[in-house]
Amino acid sequence: MNLPDILRRYSISTLGLALAAFGVALSIKSNLGIAPPSCPPTLLGLRWPALSVGTYIWMVNGLFILGQMLLLGRRFKAEDLMQIPAIVLFGYLCDAGIWALDALESPSTVYGWQLALSLGAVVITAVGIRIEVVGGGWMLSMDKFLNVVTERVGWTFSNWKIVLDVSMVALTALFAWIWFGTPAGNGSTMVIREGTLILMALTGACMKLTDPLVDRIFKAGAHA
Repeated sequence: MNLPDILRRYSISTLGLALAAFGVALSIKSNLGIAPPSCPPTLLGLRWPALSVGTYIWMVNGLFILGQMLLLGRRFKAEDLMQIPAIVLFGYLCDAGIWALDALESPSTVYGWQLALSLGAVVITAVGIRIEVVGGGWMLSMDKFLNVVTERVGWTFSNWKIVLDVSMVALTALFAWIWFGTPAGNGSTMVIREGTLILMALTGACMKLTDPLVDRIFKAGAHA
């Protein structure tokens, strides 16, 4: 593979990461609940605000790289370490999205506006994930970890994704209750709410609609 092809792959994947990160920022700004993978980092940001949410995002994702190392052992390859710049980039793209939305009333208090932000997060996240996959460059550590678990243990990727999502929400609710006395967040910023269920249930369904469009656009660009 030549240099222009490599640059194209990573440019497209970076665009996908940026959109997915903006989806995270939209869900946080909605104050209606966020997607399960972002629940623990957001709660950590509420508990210890000295570090940004994006920093906690890449730190939590780093645990999935350690998990891969433990499961794969010698089969863990040097090229798999490319997940490290991917998660760091994604984390700080999330921060950039949050900062870009600071002009909005934060957190939003009008339910219709909250719902619109949450649904917007669904669409943008769905498109971003597909663009990331189409690019074939970066791969986030959580997705790679689920692939490894599926290969080593069996069962399906989608089933393990449900298990991981539910586990992350449950852990977030537990520590939110311990730290703040409520399982939803810190009382003002809601980490777990109906928006969490919206993002869990609708992102995959939305991808069935948006994936063909994304594929057509980028296939057309590749042949242009």
